[in-house]
Amino acid sequence: MKVAFVSGNRELLPDAAIPIGILSVIANLPKRHETTLIDLCFEDAPAAALSEKLGAFEPDVVALGMRNIQNADYSGTSNTLAYYDALIGAIRNATEAPIALGGSGFSVMPGELMQRLRPDFGISGEAEASFPALLDRLEAGLGFEGIGNLHRIEGGEVVSNGPASDFLDMSTLSPGDRSLVDARYYERFGIESLQTKRGCPLHCDYCTYPIIEGRVGRVREPAAVVDELFASLEQQPATSHVFVVDSVFNLPKGHAKAVCREMIDRKVAIPWTCYANPLGFDGELAELMAEAGCAGMEVGADSGSDAILTRLRKGFTTEQIRELHRIAAQVGIPDCHTFILGTPGESFDDVLRTLDFIVDLDPFSAILMAWVDDAEALDAEAAREREKLRESILRLLEEHKSEFPWWSIPALGVNYDAKLFDRLRASGYDGPLWRHVRGLLPTGRGRRR
Repeated sequence: MKVAFVSGNRELLPDAAIPIGILSVIANLPKRHETTLIDLCFEDAPAAALSEKLGAFEPDVVALGMRNIQNADYSGTSNTLAYYDALIGAIRNATEAPIALGGSGFSVMPGELMQRLRPDFGISGEAEASFPALLDRLEAGLGFEGIGNLHRIEGGEVVSNGPASDFLDMSTLSPGDRSLVDARYYERFGIESLQTKRGCPLHCDYCTYPIIEGRVGRVREPAAVVDELFASLEQQPATSHVFVVDSVFNLPKGHAKAVCREMIDRKVAIPWTCYANPLGFDGELAELMAEAGCAGMEVGADSGSDAILTRLRKGFTTEQIRELHRIAAQVGIPDCHTFILGTPGESFDDVLRTLDFIVDLDPFSAILMAWVDDAEALDAEAAREREKLRESILRLLEEHKSEFPWWSIPALGVNYDAKLFDRLRASGYDGPLWRHVRGLLPTGRGRRR
């Protein structure tokens, strides 16, 4: 069959992210299928470009990837679904081929998005096995029962199969081919994406990673991870930085250490950053990460209140956040802590307590976000109710933003601005740009104690 894979994501802040999930599905599709990748990231008129390319390819099936539901600046969900609705309309106008919707954004609420966007099929979670199975059934004209995580429209109603019998063994999957990627990802942004495992054992109340990848960590062989990295660097020499996209790099801790040792032994020379968690973080791991080239880590600290951390089921305490920061500072790894203000059940006093905690912690960088629920995209009343607290939080941050000029507040455009990012890249800065904000400040301002 002729399959057109469409990456709908067009977010450029803070960086454009290569469609690593789609690349993996393409790489693990039986070779008898003819494929093309239509990436809309850099298109000024995405619907028109999509129609033109589909007309030229004449696909039998269109696979549309949906990366996120929320806006790029974490300020809401206002335009995303309308955008994907327009893409599906463009596909319908260009071809009679069935549409299969998937990706991490779709996987968060597949039933609701099937009802709202009305594709022919949807696949939630991993698609490397389910999507080829769907193609087999379409080719043979058979029914769709038994395909895990498949959703479809039948008789105008959404019908959903049960979950897949198991998550995929990472050692059986072929890595994505970076030669398919638009060179502008690397030429303009320089950041490559790399995955060392799937699955997250944590139980954070709001997090969608376990929905998408499961709770059991499925690791890749460290040698295979580094093999993929070297292959990518050979294909894309403009790469200047690597981001490890694991939900948490340092869990399980033993695997993270093994990956670092493999990088050290094979003399990986490119800087990389990752997500890290206060759980399972120790001095030995920090030293290995630093030696392996880790240039920074992003920590989902979320709150400066132990009561809120408990409510969010984070599994760690404020003291453990402090310990991670202390260890990171000792080995010279910059730490960027993200805090989510105004989560369900959180009072304004809790918000103030978190702000006091951030001031006292003084991490290398802090990113402050007002809580937005993905479900608000489908519930206007809930969105209006949450907006009241968000507005109060953002007013407070607006009043005090000049006191902490190294903090990033995406919803206010503070240290989260396309012009700033372009200026930094033009000046030779690489990787996640929170690493460079303090260096832009006048001497002495925002310097770590």
